[in-house]
Amino acid sequence: MSGFPPIIVSTLDMERIDALLEQYPDPGPAEIEALRGELDRADVREPEQMPDNVVTMHSSVRFRIVDGGREFERTLVYPREIDGGDNKLSILTPVGSALLGLAVGAHIDWPSPGGKPTQVEIIEILYQPERAGDYAR
Repeated sequence: MSGFPPIIVSTLDMERIDALLEQYPDPGPAEIEALRGELDRADVREPEQMPDNVVTMHSSVRFRIVDGGREFERTLVYPREIDGGDNKLSILTPVGSALLGLAVGAHIDWPSPGGKPTQVEIIEILYQPERAGDYAR
């Protein structure tokens, strides 16, 4: 993995994700450790200070897997919020971890579930709770 663009995470998201990660041993599975590494390098800001072009929890985002050119629209959620619909993506998946904190236009190299490196690019933030003034999520 070669590309690690800057990421921004809100204090609210950081607190909730930290609480989620406490459920896993340290060290945990590779996906958990990758997410912990991302959080360690994050620029942490108050929710009101989040740029409106950054992926936060509960953001709906359009992104591309560069290798295959496929585009997806997903909402980044906590594992307990997965309900079987195709439009939600858990923060504990490799792509979910890769999306958190990235700005529109950014891309990151990230391992796919099979371990093969892939590149994820943010195309558009369709909805961001902070941009909408929704801090109660």
